[in-house]
Amino acid sequence: MRDCIFCKIVKGEIPCHKIYEDKNFLAFLDIAPFVKGHTLVIPKKHYRWVWDIPNLEAYLSVTGRVINHYRKVLKDKFVASIVWGMLIHHAHIQILPCPRELHLNWERSKLEDREGKGLASKLRLP
Repeated sequence: MRDCIFCKIVKGEIPCHKIYEDKNFLAFLDIAPFVKGHTLVIPKKHYRWVWDIPNLEAYLSVTGRVINHYRKVLKDKFVASIVWGMLIHHAHIQILPCPRELHLNWERSKLEDREGKGLASKLRLP
């Protein structure tokens, strides 16, 4: 999709703080996070809905790798996930590392570049 923000990120037209990347999928920090470390996992090819992805098992496996990596790196953190897909029309799973008592106020902050670089360095999969 020509106007899809996630497709532009995949093409490198818009920068992001990458957490994981392979030939089919990309995980990066959300620039308007609900919580610190809010991450999006997307297929590089444009699909409208998560459930439209033909290699769904591989996609969920990558998402699981990112989540389990966060659990290890962040130690006592609970990592929630959301499959919503209403705001951006490109399949994505949101990963939310947070205390076990998740209290989202649905107000998003802005991820500053310096903080994003530091977080990405800490959370990036080897």
